[in-house]
Amino acid sequence: MRREAVVGVPRSTVRIDQVIQKTAIYLTLTVSGLVVAAPLYWLVRSSLMVEGDQFIWPPLLWPHPIAWHIYVDIFQIPYIPMILFLRNSVVMASLAVIGDVFSASLVGFSFARLRWHGRDFFFAILVATLFVPSQVTIIPLFLFFKQIGWLNTLLPLIVPSWFGHAFMIFLMRQFTMTVPLDLDDAARIDGCDTFRIYWNVVVPLTKPALATIAIFSFQNKWNEFFEPLIYISKADVFPLAVGVQMFRSALASPGGGVSGNVSWSHLLAATVVLVLPIATVFFFAQRAFIQGIVVSGVKG
Repeated sequence: MRREAVVGVPRSTVRIDQVIQKTAIYLTLTVSGLVVAAPLYWLVRSSLMVEGDQFIWPPLLWPHPIAWHIYVDIFQIPYIPMILFLRNSVVMASLAVIGDVFSASLVGFSFARLRWHGRDFFFAILVATLFVPSQVTIIPLFLFFKQIGWLNTLLPLIVPSWFGHAFMIFLMRQFTMTVPLDLDDAARIDGCDTFRIYWNVVVPLTKPALATIAIFSFQNKWNEFFEPLIYISKADVFPLAVGVQMFRSALASPGGGVSGNVSWSHLLAATVVLVLPIATVFFFAQRAFIQGIVVSGVKG
């Protein structure tokens, strides 16, 4: 009784308040999760419907019957080579992710750990480039890639990743600065040179940041639509994001729709194929992604 009088609140009341607070938090997160997941559910649900069922009112919550054959059909349309588009996107995204991770980790290590003349000035210039819209540089890059004969190839979409991306370098630099400098001194005492400190000490300790960079890079390259339209004019070099647009064009053409080879179900199924890899990568790497985002902003 004396302890309760000092605190001023009975224990039972405190526990009830904690239960109510946790319940409100979980309820809010559940509702928010359902709201965020609803468009993806609606996309998958509509892609599995027989053509025309998407427009039934009141809408069906789940297709009946389930048209699984739609996902087979989208890979068999002769004038829309989905398998080729998928292969192009896999090659482009994979090589770009490797380039972004390697260049960002190496340059970020240089900005965070090495002392060289003009380091802070060049880092400020690097950060300033984040404010330059990509549309400003698209014409000079187009002329440059045309001059060296890279148009109608995947090289303009892959090679720039190996020279670093300003945001990813900034993210890596911020995370690397959270690694104690004492580890560098200990490694040098053991006889490690600068590259071994980078490879054996810093890289293993910055895996969350590397995972975050890999996710960002994969998402950007997998969804790339504007630049392929600028640099590529051959259909057999298109990535998947541009290839899906061909379904929309075929649907709008006179021979499209229910009476043609392409329907709304085909378009939605192709969209699911485009979205699914990104959702899968984020699902399996979300813990490292969140950790990399949170920790990278701790020290500036």
